[in-house]
Amino acid sequence: MGGFELKWFVGVAVVLMMVQNILGWGKEGHYIICKIAEEYLTEDALAAVKALLPDQAEGDLAAVCSWPDEVRRHYHYRWSSPLHYVDTPDFLCNYKYCRDCHDGHGLKDRCVTGAIYNYSMQLSQGYYDLNSEKYNLTEALMFLSHFVGDVHQPLHVGFTGDLGGNSIIVRWYRRKTNLHHVWDNMIIESALKKYYKSDIMLMTQVLLKNITHEWSDDVPSWEDCKEMVCPDPYASESIRLACKFAYRNATPGSTLTDDYFLSRLPVVEKRLAQGGVRLAEVLNRIFTKKPSVAAQ
Repeated sequence: MGGFELKWFVGVAVVLMMVQNILGWGKEGHYIICKIAEEYLTEDALAAVKALLPDQAEGDLAAVCSWPDEVRRHYHYRWSSPLHYVDTPDFLCNYKYCRDCHDGHGLKDRCVTGAIYNYSMQLSQGYYDLNSEKYNLTEALMFLSHFVGDVHQPLHVGFTGDLGGNSIIVRWYRRKTNLHHVWDNMIIESALKKYYKSDIMLMTQVLLKNITHEWSDDVPSWEDCKEMVCPDPYASESIRLACKFAYRNATPGSTLTDDYFLSRLPVVEKRLAQGGVRLAEVLNRIFTKKPSVAAQ
């Protein structure tokens, strides 16, 4: 895969400090996904990740997992905006790469699944070629880590007609917002306040515990990927969840309260966990010979 022009950037330190609108899972969601992934990296993969991270990350992948959202509105990175999602035809509740992975101008491979293929390829080809300067591997790592998270957010594989829920105006309790933002931010923010003492590390630790206990029987199926990366099944999962949970009972003008929050929170928490486990699997495949999370 591939097909989009590599964009080099100057001054990672400056870019990382920029304040932009946060899109995607939101900072909290991406932080949790990357923190979970860090726990399941092999020794070789962890060393490779630390070597590629910018100095400002101080060796912490989670510190830069929201970077692609922070820069996407900057003029140097506007080209990356279509890479955060993939839209599907309205109401079909299925995803097909050849049909759906394109940008608003019809350019093929420019969507979140195409981006995952592209940046995993860049890392796998570029990391072991010491004489190659073809790819910016620091960017590739940050983009890949972010986009693996994005494809697990159900409304990042939402319907074309409502822009993945962005045009569906609702109220989250008393606050006016849109349905996409509810799934990016508000469910997680409400959970942090209600159940986790506003402590993101506490929420992360609970999800890590669930991976080894409550969800342990499911984890092998999360890891079932015969290729370097398998974003298409992840996107298919997301659109099915979008139809079953995100769009359901969330029509324009509706008010979403406890019934919606309490029934959707388990979906969000499991998607965060799946995103973290699968991100680790991808990085382990790229950077080590025996990458299985289950073997650890």
